[in-house]
Amino acid sequence: MKIAVLGTGEVGHTIATRLAGLGHEVTMGSRSADNPAAKEWAAANAAAHGTFAEAAADAEIVVNATGGLVSLAALTAAGADNLRGKVVVDVSNGLDFSEGFPPKIVTPDGVSVAEQLQRAFPEARVVKTLNTMNNAVMVDPSRVPGHHNVFLSGDDETAKAAVAELLRSFGWGDDQILDLGDLTSARAVEQLVGLWVRLYGALGTGDFNFAVVK
Repeated sequence: MKIAVLGTGEVGHTIATRLAGLGHEVTMGSRSADNPAAKEWAAANAAAHGTFAEAAADAEIVVNATGGLVSLAALTAAGADNLRGKVVVDVSNGLDFSEGFPPKIVTPDGVSVAEQLQRAFPEARVVKTLNTMNNAVMVDPSRVPGHHNVFLSGDDETAKAAVAELLRSFGWGDDQILDLGDLTSARAVEQLVGLWVRLYGALGTGDFNFAVVK
């Protein structure tokens, strides 16, 4: 499958590397075509790199691994035509570190980053997932023993099914994948990150996750 990963930070790097290792045709997108981090990653993984628009153009799935505060600008640079009809997997969080740690969670107009992206690109199919855990756990849930969950939010059932299949390829079991409903539910999971940040500070490790027990 052709997959674009937008973002060259730790999250983008981790997800892109896992996808490439699974045999997908991955292109890492960044603001500029000559981004050093993207070039280095592509060379190490026999993959491709380019601008946000170049990465999204031929992709079947687009992963938004940019920071939540710049995600709208990144997808705007990718271009509405390059996102039309495609599954956009949003793993971002709107975290503002301008006043230090812990960060503030930014929710313009009370909505999630995922909803902002869906409103801006109504012909894309945005699915929120993987934003409530460390990037290493995203692609290797076995790092956390026992039962724990990954959440899905989205308005398009077919898109959510495609993302669930991708999660399974990362090692997530059906009993771990919890569909929360439409994209408005992304508000709750983005707010949950505030607790995750506090737990990270208390535990001193990112190898933990949330579990729903009933």
